[in-house]
Amino acid sequence: MGDFYLTSNSFKDGDYLGADHVLSEAFGFGCAGGNQSPHLAWGEPPEGTESFALTCFDPDAPTGSGFWHWVVVNIPKDVRELALGAGSGGDLPAGALQVRTDFGAPGYGGPCPPEGDHPHRYLFTINAVSMDELPVTADTSAAVVGFYLNFNTLAKASLMGLFKR
Repeated sequence: MGDFYLTSNSFKDGDYLGADHVLSEAFGFGCAGGNQSPHLAWGEPPEGTESFALTCFDPDAPTGSGFWHWVVVNIPKDVRELALGAGSGGDLPAGALQVRTDFGAPGYGGPCPPEGDHPHRYLFTINAVSMDELPVTADTSAAVVGFYLNFNTLAKASLMGLFKR
């Protein structure tokens, strides 16, 4: 493990995500999980880091462009973890901003791939960002956030969860 890494008490890299983290019935996609964002913690970032951004992306979604499940930006540079449930009504660090996902609203949306599909990969990625605040709002699309991250990330680390139904 290098200096900058991402880890979780909720799941190990490559493990299946538990029902607590799966999309809830309220979303209408046919899953009945707890829709609780997992605990995530990361190591020391490189020099010049002014903030962090956390994303959860499913590259296997049958959309042609993947599916953004969770986007949090402007996490203060002294923060090193997000508590269990932080993205689903829990405590986010002061200053952190959740941005609109592909579900159409900010906040964590758990996995719920099509029934019978192969296991989907859910890539949780922490970005060490060279700006203290990205020029985005809660309604900015995940793709635009990704654009800013592409040009302002000093380092990133990922953790992969799997899910199928």
